[in-house]
Amino acid sequence: MLEEVLAAVAATAAAGVAYVVVAARVVKQYERGVVFRLGRLRGDVRPPGFTLVVPGVDRLRKVNLQIVTMPVPGQEGITRDNVTVRVDAVVYFKVVDPAAAVVNVEDYRFAVSQMAQTSLRSIIGKSDLDDLLSDREKLNQGLELMIDSPAVGWGVQIDRVEIKDVSLPDTMKRSMARQAEADRERRARIINADAELQASKKLAEAAQQMADTPSALQLRLLQTIVAVAAEKNSTLVLPFPVELLRFLERAQQTSPGHTIANRSSEDT
Repeated sequence: MLEEVLAAVAATAAAGVAYVVVAARVVKQYERGVVFRLGRLRGDVRPPGFTLVVPGVDRLRKVNLQIVTMPVPGQEGITRDNVTVRVDAVVYFKVVDPAAAVVNVEDYRFAVSQMAQTSLRSIIGKSDLDDLLSDREKLNQGLELMIDSPAVGWGVQIDRVEIKDVSLPDTMKRSMARQAEADRERRARIINADAELQASKKLAEAAQQMADTPSALQLRLLQTIVAVAAEKNSTLVLPFPVELLRFLERAQQTSPGHTIANRSSEDT
């Protein structure tokens, strides 16, 4: 009798161990378990760790809650200012409701990918080329809102959307390069013209000052001679301005000897 009891206990224990082995499931820390019992969703989502399901009755589906990095293939489109471009982007998203991600959509990854491609083409058509090249932050926010709106019902949260690259046709690149070169040349000419204007004003002021003080011209000439002589040149070319001649002529006319000679000639 005792042997039969021990045999029954051993058989029950073996059956229990076999059941645990078959029914045991392990959910990782970054996962959640969604259980379907006879095709019907169980209300509770299984937390990380060890869990049991009913073999043959329950089916456990694990959902990853990590942030998924999904590249969006390059999409060609025509901007609002009629420029053909090719834009690619990247989407960062994660599952926040495992049950909705499993029940409400067949494949949430594929759905997010298709929605991202469609939204990217829509953004291209609504934007100008300058916005795509310089104002990407605003476009990223608009793209994120367009993708996040339907993704909420799928149990998915869009964390961030970034436009990676904007490819332009070669003809457009050459046109933009010519435009940039012309703009730089225009600014250089404006700067040169402004410098010439300022220099002419200063020269006019200097000329006026020298006209009021003739001796300043002679001092300036001496400074020029000193600057040229400092270079140790063997030949010195000395310019002799007409104004200096006039200054010397006026100085000679106002000299005392010339005044006495004029008075003697007047007396005779």
